[in-house]
Amino acid sequence: MYTKKIEDLSSAELFERALLVAPGGVHSPVRGFQSVGGHPIFFKSAMGAKLKSVEGDEYIDFCQSFGPLIFGHQDPDVKAAVLNMMDTLWTSGTCEPYSLRLAEWVKCYSPSVDKLRFVSSGTEAVMSAIRVARGATKKDKIIKFEGCYHGHVDSLLVKSGSGLAGESASDSAGVSELLAQQTLVLPLDDEQQFKECIDKNKSDLAAVILEPLPANFGLLIQRPEFIKFVTEYAQANDVLVIFDEVISGFRTAFGGMAEIFNLKPDLVTYGKVLGGGLPVGCYGGRQELMDFVAPLGPVYQAGTLSASPLGMAAGHAQLKKMAELNLHQVLEERGDRFQKAINKAIQKNSWPLEMVRFGSLFWFVEPQGQPIRTISKISKNHKTFFMHFFKHLIEERVFMAPNGYEVGFIGYAHTDEILNLAAEKIIRAMGRTFNAL
Repeated sequence: MYTKKIEDLSSAELFERALLVAPGGVHSPVRGFQSVGGHPIFFKSAMGAKLKSVEGDEYIDFCQSFGPLIFGHQDPDVKAAVLNMMDTLWTSGTCEPYSLRLAEWVKCYSPSVDKLRFVSSGTEAVMSAIRVARGATKKDKIIKFEGCYHGHVDSLLVKSGSGLAGESASDSAGVSELLAQQTLVLPLDDEQQFKECIDKNKSDLAAVILEPLPANFGLLIQRPEFIKFVTEYAQANDVLVIFDEVISGFRTAFGGMAEIFNLKPDLVTYGKVLGGGLPVGCYGGRQELMDFVAPLGPVYQAGTLSASPLGMAAGHAQLKKMAELNLHQVLEERGDRFQKAINKAIQKNSWPLEMVRFGSLFWFVEPQGQPIRTISKISKNHKTFFMHFFKHLIEERVFMAPNGYEVGFIGYAHTDEILNLAAEKIIRAMGRTFNAL
């Protein structure tokens, strides 16, 4: 029998008890501190750009629940929409008007989407999109790229993202060898290898799936020419193209990277920002492909809590507010000032580091003399560097995901005042890190 209430425990005590009920004491491996050492910090509340720990310490938060909170914690307009829906309809297992409203927004802003289906996570969206691709083409093999993470779908946990980065980045136990053999893995930023793979396997290939902005094994910003070649060469050879925009969708632009690159993938997956902080994902694409989905077609997919009214309300409120505030431009300007302030200090001190950024996503990495577009270009010392850097960030009360291969997220709640303060703290943490190394 425990003598202390949960509310009275420190992070260390909470973790000790969590280890008894959850694998590794966490409910997602990316929340664990295995890459940085020590025990996880437990947070009891959050507001705007700040997290508050159970010890009462306040941190500037650049994790932002790994991306969904583009307005920060407890945005008043998103919160009002959710509370209103709490008094209206939680879940019913029936048709309702709220998913239609959000679906029409998605279709309006995403030129790749004729029809879509809401699900409850990005993983579920990817799993369903791949099933559609296989069902429509009657082919089984999939191409993916090293360092691109597409959720914990069995056949795609091959050389994927940050949850495996630096440890076992090749696959996961429990994934059958037969399934893994249906996934062909290629390096990013290499048109020739992609062409050769398509030419050799196109009769068996259902689809190629990629993050057009890879952001799960660091921020590996790709050349537009490479993404364009992959899309057009695959489609020219009757291989479907799936853009995984679970992170980049709505965050980089309303139409995601497909809009930025002016490309039309056959299928696309969304999540994160789409749900306003609630569990929402979706997959969509060309009508003739989406019409394969049950009840219209033979590809079965269902979900008890798909299109949850609470998630639909939160997502609609968030997208509507983003449009009203021209949010992408606001975050680009704030992100640019933030990046320049940090990189100026890095250059002044001749530290072997740089902050790379795309829109409101950023990452700290050791420079290699050219843009880092593949996982092979990431320094072998990166994990060790980040372990020390993270420790000093925590001392400065700045919280980022506890893994050096995760990106940081800037949101509307990160005002210039907060970003200026964060830059000062990050620069001090860098100084301490390089003095200690």
